[in-house]
Amino acid sequence: MKIRLLAVLVATMALTSAMPVFAHHSFAAEFDSTKTVSLTGVVTKVEWMNPHTYFYIDVRDESGKVANWACEMGSPNGLTRQGWTRNTLRVGMKVTMDGTRAKDGSTKANARNVMVDGKKLGAASSEAVTP
Repeated sequence: MKIRLLAVLVATMALTSAMPVFAHHSFAAEFDSTKTVSLTGVVTKVEWMNPHTYFYIDVRDESGKVANWACEMGSPNGLTRQGWTRNTLRVGMKVTMDGTRAKDGSTKANARNVMVDGKKLGAASSEAVTP
């Protein structure tokens, strides 16, 4: 009975620890490298976490309509190596982001670099291109 319980416990731990790996995606699975975007907007939210950091910006189009864009960057560790801190982006800041649009045409992009306070920072993108 103890061996069976131990086996179930080990199997459960192995499966639950591997779940984040299954949830991760490749760049090409979600983004189209031929659809580049350059967005300027106001930061509405920042999620500094693994495996990707996200920030959200309100972007106004030519007609005046505002859309909230989700911008994916690399991991916090990758961003830190490129000069970022947890407080580099703050809600209310105006930023410009260059990157690649999602394949599904949604308001989601993979950021290559972000202009913050007049400084261009790399976004530790999962895209194989170095800007």
